[in-house]
Order: sequence, then structure tokens, then C-alpha cells
Amino acid sequence: MATTPAPPTPARAPAAAPAAGPAADRPRDRSAVRSLLRLWPFVRPVRVRLSVAACVAILASCVGLVIPLVLKWMVDGPVADRDPAGVWLGALYLLLLGIAEALLFGLRRWLVARPLSRVEAEMRAALYRRLQRLPVAFHDRWPSGQLLSRGTTDLMLLRMFLAFPLTFLLVNGVTILVGLAIMLVQDWTLGLVILGPAIPLVLTCSVFEKKYSGVARRAQDQVGDLTTVVEESVLGIRIIKGFGRHRSQARAFAGLSRELRGTELRKARLLAAIWAVIVTLPEVAVGAALVVGVVQVADGVLSAGTLVAFLSTVLALRWPIESIGFLLAMSQEAATATERYFEVMDEEPERDTPAREHRPGSEPGGGLRFEGVRFRYPDAPPGSPPLLDRVDLHIRPGESVALVGATGSGKTTLTALVPRLHEVTGGRITLDGEDITALSRARLRAMVAVAFEEPTLFSASVGENVLMGAGTGAGEEELARALAVARADFAHALPQGTDTQVGEQGLSLSGGQRQRLALARAVVGRPRFLVLDDPLSALDVHTEAAVEAALRRVLADTTALIVAHRPSTVLLADRVALLSGGRIAAVGTHHELLRDNAEYARLMAGRDTPAREAREPEEPEEPAQPAEPAEAAETAQAAQAAQAAQAAQAAEEDEGR
Repeated sequence: MATTPAPPTPARAPAAAPAAGPAADRPRDRSAVRSLLRLWPFVRPVRVRLSVAACVAILASCVGLVIPLVLKWMVDGPVADRDPAGVWLGALYLLLLGIAEALLFGLRRWLVARPLSRVEAEMRAALYRRLQRLPVAFHDRWPSGQLLSRGTTDLMLLRMFLAFPLTFLLVNGVTILVGLAIMLVQDWTLGLVILGPAIPLVLTCSVFEKKYSGVARRAQDQVGDLTTVVEESVLGIRIIKGFGRHRSQARAFAGLSRELRGTELRKARLLAAIWAVIVTLPEVAVGAALVVGVVQVADGVLSAGTLVAFLSTVLALRWPIESIGFLLAMSQEAATATERYFEVMDEEPERDTPAREHRPGSEPGGGLRFEGVRFRYPDAPPGSPPLLDRVDLHIRPGESVALVGATGSGKTTLTALVPRLHEVTGGRITLDGEDITALSRARLRAMVAVAFEEPTLFSASVGENVLMGAGTGAGEEELARALAVARADFAHALPQGTDTQVGEQGLSLSGGQRQRLALARAVVGRPRFLVLDDPLSALDVHTEAAVEAALRRVLADTTALIVAHRPSTVLLADRVALLSGGRIAAVGTHHELLRDNAEYARLMAGRDTPAREAREPEEPEEPAQPAEPAEAAETAQAAQAAQAAQAAQAAEEDEGR
């Protein structure tokens, strides 16, 4: 007999997740230096080589500052004394210093190339590992384009920062200090003239840093949004072409491109402004120092060689000073990239938690058991009722149960709780009496195999896609068995057989072929527990009957929960559970529920009403006659069930022959 628990309470579908977590992000209240210091764990293994490279660069810059001193010696010595040999010797010194400086800078570049590539690769690998360990709820919130931009564009900016700005902010700072010391020693009055613009430059850089950081963050987020649009357009190209929406997609892309262009132009204007200030103020100081120096030479207070050396030192410092603008800009972009990178790395990954205590009076039992399971999506509005509320269901060892319910009733969500793709809000789920939270995720997912309604294939061969559901020791024998169960024999007829590459998301195959390969992947490992989410929805009637005949033998050796929408799929199961209003409303055989439960009869008759609409009362224009629809549904479903059973029996006989 079908059992009918207490009337369920209405439950609403989960609220939609925020459009995109990162899209609404704002720069954090953290200085660029504090943000960049978070890179230390990745930089630490190569710190020695980077330190040596920085020392080499400082030495190269200091070598460049020796050149003005050689010029002073040449002007006050050999040139003043009209000594050609001394002039040639000075020229040789300048040549050797120039070669030494070039070699040292080349050595610095060689020293940083390999370790920085390693740092970038390790950061990318760490990001990928974290993405694999983050819960499904995280991936539901974040657009894939934002994640892709963090793993590509942002890491490229960080590598560029570590290769150039990080070193040269230090090198140029040391070069400027040493150069100023040399100028002050040569003539302190001229040195003070050169130091005049220092305070305005510091204030300008401070203002620039604050403004540029916000614009840089906006630009990098917009790059992520643009990446999302491109990815969606490529993956959905069939829909775009099928509905002739290429113009609207092009307009959307053009709009985002214009926004990004405007932001990049804003960055360019800020950079141009600080560049103008950084170039203009030192040039004014140099002009003033030249006038004062010429007057001092004319008065005999200063030698011509000292003035030449002083001006040569100023010119040697021109590049370190003028580079401050774009070095700060690159540093701000790197700090923003670091924040964006660690926004993902700081997310809490899936963790194996200790098992909850047994509830009083609960019996462990074998098989798959749901005990008072409640679930609410993490981003559902506060106070909203749970999608699943006190679900109780026991699937005995070796038994298969079909889960039936209206659209939006939570069937797929319930199946996702078994492999812990989502965490239950309340209650517990046990496998052979053991709470799933007491199992490591690796062990749990080795026990439970899943086939989703939307089959997902990877850019790999047919065999690699199927064997993904098996252990490391699986081979051709297991592959052939799984393909036979899923009636995916078409794989052997592909150009390279099971070694044929299926392309991105398996789009080179039909929907039915992809679904059969996904089913083969679920059964290849001979799982103890099998969760199938409407696994035959894309198959034609004859193929469905053949797959069902083979699947019956697999279900005889496993404990299975099958989401079903059609009578033919329901007949695979030993019992049927009706999910309604967030609870299990009835459990029984297909024929029992068809006879005793009007809602189940309506669903099997094809009059599936979304859960939300089903809860709204309707006012029939004519007096309701509840018995007749139920009787009609029972008659129709009996005919459909008989037809499906005959097709399955014929398939079994064909296979036996």
C-alpha cells in the first residue's frame, strides 16, 4: 500500500543568487603595499635569486653614476691639459663602464626570468586547486569570465610587477639617493635647487595612487565581464545563430567594450597627468641649476668639470625619476590584481566535518536514508521557508527508488545532497548507516556515482570521459562494459573509436549520445550507490527501452535514487517517492500511487505544473470532478506502462539472442 505522510507545508523555490559577487566588488580598504605583501608565500621560495637580481640591478645603476665622475676627470684633467692620451683613456673607461652596465642589466633579466615563471605557474595552479575545492554554491554565484580573468590577465600583471616594478622601485630609489648624495658633495647649492620639486612630486604621487587604484579595479572587473560575454557567446553559438541574435549579442559586447575603453582612457588621462608633472618639475629644476651653475663657473666658484659632472648626474637620474609614474601605475594594477586573486583564494573551501550526533530514536539501517533533511540555499532571503523541509526517505540496500515531483519541487537539489555538492541545512543523510558528513569527500564520492540531467563532457577522448567515473586501475574491459550498459556502442564506430576526441562539452555529439556517455561514466565504476537525474530524457523510445533493459541489471546490484518524469523511467524502480511541498508526500509502487494519489496521477498524465503554480488555488469554471481525471490518468498510464514494459522485454530478448 502507498503510505501518505502528514500534509506538507508549502515551500518556495530558492531566491535567485546575486548577479555576480565580483561585479559589485569595491576596492578594499587596504594599501597597495599591504595587498602586495600577500604575495610573499609565493615569492619566498625564489627570494634569494630575486634578491641577487635586485643587487645586480643596483650595481648596474651605480655603475651608470660613475660615468659623470669620469667626465669630470676628463674635463678638468686631460681636456684642460690638452692631453690626447688622457682623453682616449677616459673614452676607454666610459666604454668599459657602458659595457659593464649593459651586461649587469642583462644578468638581472636572466636571473628573474625562470623564478618568476615558476611563481606565476604556482599561483595559477593554486588558484585552480582552490576552484576545484570550492563548493558548488560559490560557482553558482561567480561568472566564469571573472574567474578566467583572475587566472590569466591578473596573474600576467603580477608577473610583470615582480619582473619590473618591484625591482626598479627599489633600484630607482637607491639610484636617486646615491645620485643626490653625489650632487650634494659636488655642490650643495645646486643640489638644493634640484631637490626643490621633491615635495610637490610626493604629493602628486600620493593623489595619483588613490585615484588610479579605483580606476584600475574597475577596468579589471570590466575585463572579467567582457570575458564572460565572449565565453557565453562561444558556448551558445548555436542558440545565437538559431534565433538570429548575433546583432543583439554584438551590441551587448560593443557596450561592454565601450565601457572598458572609457575606463582605459580614464587611466591614460591620469597617467598622462602625473607624467606631465613628473617631467615638468624636474626639467624646471634642471634649468634653474644650469643657470646657477653657469654663473658660478663664470665667477670662478665652480669648475667646468664639476658643472659637467653635476649635469651628467642629473641626466642619469632623469629616467629613474620619470619612470615613477608608470611604475606606480603598474604597482597599483598589481595590487588590484592581488586583491582579485585572493578574493577567490580567501573563499572557504569544502572541508570534511565531523559527523553529527545521532538523533534520539533514529535507527541507522542500511542503504540510503534521509532523516529529517532540510535545505535552504545559502543566499536565500532571511526568513524564507526551506526548499526541502524534513524529508524522510529510506532506500533499502539493493533497492531503486524513483523520485517524482512537479517542476521546481527540489528533486535535483535533493539528489545533489547525497554526494555533498550542497550541504544539508538540517537533518542528516546516511549511507549504510554512516552519516555522510563522517566520510571524507573522496571516500563518499567513490561510493556514490552521479549522472545529471544535463550531461557534461570534457575536451578529451570518449574513453577518458567515461573512465573518469572509475578508479585508476580501470581499463578497456570496464570501458566496454559501461558502454554496453549505456547502449553507447556508437563510440566504437567513431573515426578513432573510443580514442576519438569529443571536443569542448562534447558538442560534436548529439544530445542523446552525450547522455549515454554520461550514463556510462556513472556505471563504469560499479558504484554502491547510484544517483540518476532523469538520465534518459534525451533518448528516443527504442534506445530508451534498450538502455532500460541493460540498466535493470545494473540496478539489481546497487542502491539507486532515480529522478524520473516519465512512466517508462519510473518502471525501472522498485518503489516511487513523490516529492511535494518540500517533503516526501507519498511512497509506494507505481501502480499504488497511480491508483491512490491524484497528484501523482496528474504528473504521470503529463499535466506537470510548476511547484509554485501548483500551490496557487484555481477557480474552475465548471464544478470539479476529481474522480474522472484520476481514472483517465490511470487508464492512460496503464497503457503507457504496458507499452514501455513490452519495449523493454523486446530489448532484453534481442540482447539474449
